[in-house]
Amino acid sequence: MRRHKIALIPGDGIGSDVINAGREVLDALAASDGSFGFDFESFDWGSDRYRRVGTMMPADGVDTLRGFDAIYFGAVGDPEIPDHITLWELRLAICQGLDQYANVRPSRLLPNITGPLRPELGRDIDWVIVRENSEGEYAGAGGRAHRGLPIEVGIDVSVFTRAGIERVCRFACELALSRPRKKLTIVTKSNAQRHGMVLWDEVCRGVIKDFPALAVDWMLVDAMTMRLVLRPGTVDTVLATNLHADVLSDLASALSGSLGIGATANLAPDRSTPSMFEPIHGSGFDLVGKGIANPIGAFWSAVMMLEHLGEADAGARLMAAIEQVTAEGTALTPDLGGTAGTRDVTAAVIAILQRQSVAEAGTTRRSA
Repeated sequence: MRRHKIALIPGDGIGSDVINAGREVLDALAASDGSFGFDFESFDWGSDRYRRVGTMMPADGVDTLRGFDAIYFGAVGDPEIPDHITLWELRLAICQGLDQYANVRPSRLLPNITGPLRPELGRDIDWVIVRENSEGEYAGAGGRAHRGLPIEVGIDVSVFTRAGIERVCRFACELALSRPRKKLTIVTKSNAQRHGMVLWDEVCRGVIKDFPALAVDWMLVDAMTMRLVLRPGTVDTVLATNLHADVLSDLASALSGSLGIGATANLAPDRSTPSMFEPIHGSGFDLVGKGIANPIGAFWSAVMMLEHLGEADAGARLMAAIEQVTAEGTALTPDLGGTAGTRDVTAAVIAILQRQSVAEAGTTRRSA
């Protein structure tokens, strides 16, 4: 049996709810399949740990994670702790420390889900956004001086390197080529950011020469927000910088019905370090203790993790179960217009996986 060693980092807020639900679904999927399994190890890193000991994770946390096949992450953020502490000392520390430079966020209107767009527009949503995940606007370069004085200054420097741009652009081109439409939109803001973003444009133009089969177009980020809303059918694969893609992907999830269904893969494409998979919805402290957090984003992230681990068939089974649950509409959380809780959605997905297994077993017996 194939075994996959997975680090669980539930993190903050509803992270525990959705990651525990995801673990339960993954265990059920593995049990029904029989050809692979998981060895999970959970880490209590996050804001509660920060309150206890003053750090979000241990100093050797990133090195500890190197021994795993993948990381399944819940959420980060706490209303009592500044965001720059929670984010930079946990999620970004992991992404940058393990050089997970390609952030991939798919968006699609799942069956029976109604988004805010007119139905004929919503049906056209089938996108994947590639976010440069290691530098750009979130590189962390900068500082503050003259603290507390009238002349106090804060400086953040966007860092764009030729190597960083080239590798994520190449990744996006290869991903776009693997999709039926073979279409890539490169997002920029080089009309206003005349150094880093001009370099971004120049390097991307050099890379796409190696991919003549791709249809490539370019959009300024502000125009791209309008295009996602008004002409969703013209979009397929999108490449954008760290900040621009962060904003665009949240818009994409909202247009797909809810932030609760958004999924993310933080990839180290050369597999020299483990990749990390997480829902995009954040810690949702207004939902803590209510049992109504939407686990679909965590389940969809698990699909991406399965694909990365070489379990594509299992990932397809889980995605089919997610789609069946939304299509049936009897186990939807309040953000999707339903009344179900996290446990209800989890149980519904597991029940479908189990029925899939029974049906496949029956087909095998009849074939024999």
